[in-house]
Amino acid sequence: MGLIFGILMAAAVLAGAGYMGWQHFYPVSAEAPWRYRVLHSGITKASALVMDTQGDLLVAEEGREGSGRILRIAADGTRSEVVVGLDKPDGMAVYRGGIAFSQEGGKRPVGWLYQGGVQRLFEGTNVQGLLVVGPYLYALEDRKGEGRLLRYDPSSGQLSVLREGLHEAESLARCPDGRMLYTEKARGVIRVLADDGTDPVLVDGLREPSSLLCDARGLWISEDSTHLARLLLLDEQGRLNLVLSHLRAPQQLLARPDGTYLLAEGGRDRVLELSPAP
Repeated sequence: MGLIFGILMAAAVLAGAGYMGWQHFYPVSAEAPWRYRVLHSGITKASALVMDTQGDLLVAEEGREGSGRILRIAADGTRSEVVVGLDKPDGMAVYRGGIAFSQEGGKRPVGWLYQGGVQRLFEGTNVQGLLVVGPYLYALEDRKGEGRLLRYDPSSGQLSVLREGLHEAESLARCPDGRMLYTEKARGVIRVLADDGTDPVLVDGLREPSSLLCDARGLWISEDSTHLARLLLLDEQGRLNLVLSHLRAPQQLLARPDGTYLLAEGGRDRVLELSPAP
């Protein structure tokens, strides 16, 4: 009996390892009419993406305890360090002629990269998603049951708390119709920011929704799962469409003027280019 039990246990371990290996190496799949290609590789834990005022791509590497950094990738592929010594940089936004960036590694300042220097704007805890609406900079704290939605006013330096008690809120988006949306990853939902504070659920039943992007095509949603994560598109008819599957920890999606998109796939240390088939 002991020998049989040992054989069964070994078989179970091998089966589990095989399943995990399948999840790890299974390639990303694209649904029609979309296709993808690897645009940049070797970017450790790629997280936030933004185009700077010169048209270069900035990518955050989500390293911990001072190993995080922001890279600039020029049109010819040349890479250079822009900001180093960060703790889990995980949000970026074009802001007042420069770039605002957050750090998710505990109590850290939100910085403003402007004309080659970095200025401190305000401090938060596990700040992740950033969004610029008019003169204001909005920020979300990725905390378990203690997350906050913050709004920074550059004219006065005032930091307002708009929401409290959020469950791993990670991303904000503003849609063409003016709605502001945010995720609660732990609850698998996307909420609409409402003036009365009720914040109704727009989409539920998601697997760890992380990054949001709202544009003319609809609402893009990436799921920050280690394995079998998806990129989804909620279209104008209210249909939730699968765009990419078998992703590993996808992060921010960035729209480009030519109608293509860039997706940071942190679990595979790369940036994907997503485009509709001709």
